[in-house]
Amino acid sequence: MNASLLTESRRADAIERARQTYDSGRLLDDLTRRIGFRTESQDPSQADALHAYLADEIAPALARLGFTYRILANPTAERAPFLIAERIEEPTLPTVLTYGHGDVVRGYDEQWRAGLAPWRVTVEGDRWYGRGSADNKGQHSINFAALGAVLDARGGRLGYNVKVIFEMGEEIGSPGLNEICAQECEALAADVFIASDGPRVSGERPTVFLGSRGGVNFDLTVDLREGAHHSGNWGGVLRNPAIVLAHAIASLVDKRGAIVVDGLRPPPVSDAVRRALADIELGGDANAPEIDPEWGEPGLTPTERVIAWNTLEVLAFKAGNPDAPVNAIPPVARATCQLRYVVGTDSAHIAEHLAAHFARHGFAEVQVCVTRTAAATRLDPEDPWVDWALRSITSTTEKKPALLPNLGGTVPNDVFAETLGLPTLWIPHSYPACSQHAPNEHLLGSVAREALSVMAGIWWDLGEDARRIVELRMTSKEASAPHASVIE
Repeated sequence: MNASLLTESRRADAIERARQTYDSGRLLDDLTRRIGFRTESQDPSQADALHAYLADEIAPALARLGFTYRILANPTAERAPFLIAERIEEPTLPTVLTYGHGDVVRGYDEQWRAGLAPWRVTVEGDRWYGRGSADNKGQHSINFAALGAVLDARGGRLGYNVKVIFEMGEEIGSPGLNEICAQECEALAADVFIASDGPRVSGERPTVFLGSRGGVNFDLTVDLREGAHHSGNWGGVLRNPAIVLAHAIASLVDKRGAIVVDGLRPPPVSDAVRRALADIELGGDANAPEIDPEWGEPGLTPTERVIAWNTLEVLAFKAGNPDAPVNAIPPVARATCQLRYVVGTDSAHIAEHLAAHFARHGFAEVQVCVTRTAAATRLDPEDPWVDWALRSITSTTEKKPALLPNLGGTVPNDVFAETLGLPTLWIPHSYPACSQHAPNEHLLGSVAREALSVMAGIWWDLGEDARRIVELRMTSKEASAPHASVIE
């Protein structure tokens, strides 16, 4: 057997070993055990569970794969610790950094369908129900299982180094992640970042995304007076803050949902992004909501509206007591809004753009308070790592993977892309209709099995190609760098 055929045979063996973790029930056992940890980072009373997930579950699993590890206190959120691990075969070898988060949103136990519960895995056909099955316990379980399969197939040596950063506060905005990565930048130094979170574009189509839209959450408040006043005695002479705020919000978007404030809009969609999104269709999975074709920015496809453009949403609106209304004009109205935005948006001045817009339109009483921000990031689709990843997935699945320049949602990619300065590849194992963050969250078994194959191929191909890709990127950077002028 020639060398090429031997390599293909060994690669196929690694992929089959990864599939066996699914077929034998080992992946299901791992996920069942991990979902049993009630790791609700939004609930301060679950601090012990957050630490236990790292100390009692993830650390031993990584130790079995040959990693050394440290558990670190969070510098800004005490209850959400971090784990940093490494598996160094030779310091001069290429290094990959991977990531996962073990925290989940609240279980909402009473809202799950009869027969289901958030803290145990229930298998119904192709669906594996449980809180965290899709986000993110199922995804990092797949990646670690595939890595173990490749280690076995390669006789215990990968041919590259692996580092891990694991957090327990992603669902509360990743507090402390940037600080930890800045403090530990040397320990986390790598050549490429590869991790899994978020959904594929559909259950059937493997996907790679290169970053994420950013997000700015902000509150709009109209506070006009002390106390409520009877609507019969005072209606018609007192401004109603709910009506004022409704008109103020309506001035930000038109009747079809397109943003009309220049400072909140992105630059035009590039040709490269349009090409990447041309064959991607949203909403094809069962249980996906029906798309409103006329909603959003005109001139864009639905996929471009979600991935390549900015959207402004009202997440909540309150005036008075909606659950028990009384005949009174409320004194205050408040809305929680969100701008999802792509690279190129003037995100640093969102509050100023909003305040200036409201002043111009006669809504000076609307108070703007930014409550949360996350940066937009996007790896160049022409980066050598991108083509490498797409080729690896195609070789494994015989499918054309979808390439998203960025995820429509938000992951803490800015920390890895900017603070650590890494090229970032995300290979998600969920799908859009997984009920992520909602009752009845689930992972598709068929996707999990294919994802094990995909990640085994990725982990295997790194051993074959990582050094070449690192050298190619270095050569490309040197060629594109401006040359210093020579003065004689």
